[in-house]
Amino acid sequence: MPALKENKEAKTTHLFIKNMVCPRCIKVVRDEFTGLGLDIRSITLGEVVVSGSISSAEMSSVQKVLEENGFELLEDKRARLIEQIKLEIIQMVNEDHTEGRESLTARLRKSVNQDYVYISSLFSSVENVTIEQFYILQKIEKVKELLKYNELSLSEIAWRLGYSSVQHLSSQFRKVTGLTPTQFKSAGNRAGAGGHQKHTS
Repeated sequence: MPALKENKEAKTTHLFIKNMVCPRCIKVVRDEFTGLGLDIRSITLGEVVVSGSISSAEMSSVQKVLEENGFELLEDKRARLIEQIKLEIIQMVNEDHTEGRESLTARLRKSVNQDYVYISSLFSSVENVTIEQFYILQKIEKVKELLKYNELSLSEIAWRLGYSSVQHLSSQFRKVTGLTPTQFKSAGNRAGAGGHQKHTS
């Protein structure tokens, strides 16, 4: 099947899965596959390796439990490549870059082992946004998350995510969300306070 790859020598099957983007996703998929009686050799974001081959009946069960949990078996090489790009960018955004960072172009070229011009063109044609735009959107989502935690200052967030300055971060944040980071944080605080009052009344 196009969504899997069999390794006859090692007697394993590789399944490529869309929307596995966090450690919780790995746990969900591991639990579901174990419940189906599949022997998991390894599991990472976007890929599961199981022992032996998978029958048509087992594959139907796999597809069903994946869809029930918001995942999807990837259908072809191009889809797998795009998902690999997304996962690499998400991982890159979640890393701490206070001690230097690799450029997006160099990182993706090395991780997917493909020409950057090709993957950039493929990504844009399928996702309707460029790789760079997707990267910026993921960074802004991370900024939102860190602002909600309220553990880091804006300058620390900018440094962690590789922005050249707080002004650069703020400008990009406002362009994407329509709010400054301070306005976003204030709106969140007001919503939180309102929700608390409603809950206790």
